[in-house]
Amino acid sequence: MDTIVILDFGSQYTQLIARKIREQNVYCEIHPFDKVPPLTPDVKGVVFSGSPFSCNAPDAPVPQMDGIKGRLPLLAVCYGAQYLARYGGGRVQQSQTREYGRANLSFIDTANPLMKGIPQNSQVWMSHGDTIEQLPDGYRTICSTENVRYAGYQIEGEPTYAIQFHPEVHHSVDGVQLLRNFVFDICQCRAEWTPESFIETTVADLKAKVGQDKVVLGLSGGVDSTVAAVLLHRAIGHQLHCIFVDNGLLRKDEFESVLESYRDMGLNVKGVDAKERFYSVLAGVTDPEKKRKAIGKTFIDVFDAEAKLITDAKFLGQGTIYPDVIESSSVKGPSQTIKSHHNVGGLPDYMKLQLVEPLRSLFKDEVRRVGRQLGIKDSLIGRHPFPGPGLAIRILSDVTPEKVRILQEVDHIFVQGLRDSGLYDQVWQAGAMLLPVQSVGVMGDERTYESVVALRAVESVDGMTADWCHLPYDFLARVSNEIINRVRGVNRVVYDISSKPPATIEWE
Repeated sequence: MDTIVILDFGSQYTQLIARKIREQNVYCEIHPFDKVPPLTPDVKGVVFSGSPFSCNAPDAPVPQMDGIKGRLPLLAVCYGAQYLARYGGGRVQQSQTREYGRANLSFIDTANPLMKGIPQNSQVWMSHGDTIEQLPDGYRTICSTENVRYAGYQIEGEPTYAIQFHPEVHHSVDGVQLLRNFVFDICQCRAEWTPESFIETTVADLKAKVGQDKVVLGLSGGVDSTVAAVLLHRAIGHQLHCIFVDNGLLRKDEFESVLESYRDMGLNVKGVDAKERFYSVLAGVTDPEKKRKAIGKTFIDVFDAEAKLITDAKFLGQGTIYPDVIESSSVKGPSQTIKSHHNVGGLPDYMKLQLVEPLRSLFKDEVRRVGRQLGIKDSLIGRHPFPGPGLAIRILSDVTPEKVRILQEVDHIFVQGLRDSGLYDQVWQAGAMLLPVQSVGVMGDERTYESVVALRAVESVDGMTADWCHLPYDFLARVSNEIINRVRGVNRVVYDISSKPPATIEWE
């Protein structure tokens, strides 16, 4: 399959480049700048991302150029453009004023293939502290703004293009057209990356990898594990053994309802009640990373015990998706590790199972499209994402059964309220946080000193960026009143209006 390789220099927008290219039904992969993958014949082009670094800094990321520049089509964005200019002998200096925000292209070389179809005065988005003061010989300007003379250039005699703005962000109005020009006209890619092609290829790969062996897969009730299970079931049928663990950190009544849904789908599912085991390992633990690791280890222990009951099980299936992989990896420069994911990083030596992760290359919205193509009902495909560690990381203190009960009740009122009001499908993810804060209140002429909960609802596409939902005030007032009246132990409700970045969707 035709592929575009994106080399990550640490830009917060790197994942957006990948998403915009994949939206054109062209496959692409993100790799750290210093870990260039094999440039097989399938690789039709390369993109250098932006970066928080200055290319003049002593520790600036330096890409490997062998086999790329001059041989493959290359699009260098922001830092990439500045690095290539400096690399060729040009001059890059810190701007007198930081170039950040909207700008308009006052000059466009309409004959250049990268700029085809982009109108005069097109709005672009700048985000850089350095700027190119002088291009090297043989570098030709292809666009400018009023303040940035070298907003874009091409190296003469080779398919190397560079721009100092970000075409992948919404504020670059014709950015998708520019990316299409690069992907289709310059790289000559074919639009082959579709849900149908992914299912066909993945099912064939799973059959070849698994053969006649058995796979144990942990179901969580979420979209990712559900789609992974159906893909595996299509490939190997009843060689797939699904385990749905009640870790005591699920939503209210979720274990029973989701287990029944899976059985209706024809999956071979076993439910395991492990609540007390998880509560035991989480007792007294307040650090969020320690919670995640404790939950991940216990999950593996439970799976190991259950897998040993299945004769000749050779593989552990997981619903790992691409943002999990990206957010859990960190090298000098590329996207910083925000949090560890319980399903990323391999298995301990004592667990004699090989990993199989059919969704590892997909973003969340792509998982949903594949799920719909597989015929999975919307009630499962449309479910909001739910963190692997469950309510443990929505309790901002140590975890106890009583705190879980409180949060389950609050969460149920909030999420069911969204459904009843017709708002659920307008929200990408919603949930409640139990804060380690006691608040004074008055109930029935009595003074109370009880817990505070924070409600969170965000709009997003894949979870890499998110904005808070502007839910109607009357809805929030109604839900808040219901929570305080019905959930013993809560006397104050607040609503989180922070976006990602800088905040994350979850609080821990």
